[in-house]
Amino acid sequence: MTDALELDALWEDFHRVVNMTSQELADWLRVRDAGETTEPLPEEAGTPTGQHVLSVLQKRRTDLTDDDLRVMRKVVDTVTARADLENEPVPESGDAEETRRRHRLMTLGHDPLKAAR
Repeated sequence: MTDALELDALWEDFHRVVNMTSQELADWLRVRDAGETTEPLPEEAGTPTGQHVLSVLQKRRTDLTDDDLRVMRKVVDTVTARADLENEPVPESGDAEETRRRHRLMTLGHDPLKAAR
């Protein structure tokens, strides 16, 4: 397990990079996985990591497991590597690569457009 100072820092980092609420993330995961004729059950929508992020968002710090901490570190590292959190660029309309990048980050709970506001 992580000591209290490391846990505090990880908790803050995670909630800094995950800027979507649990409801926004749950909605996004359902929309992302919905097809023309089918839609997954709400608790089965999204990637395993996206589902785990959603689970962590719904927990108190004292209820975190070692697996939660592992996913939190992974999300912090991934979002930090793929996004400029201080100067989040506003994607230009119609830029397909930026749209794909945004959607990948949203699956982890980070919406670049929300950060740019």
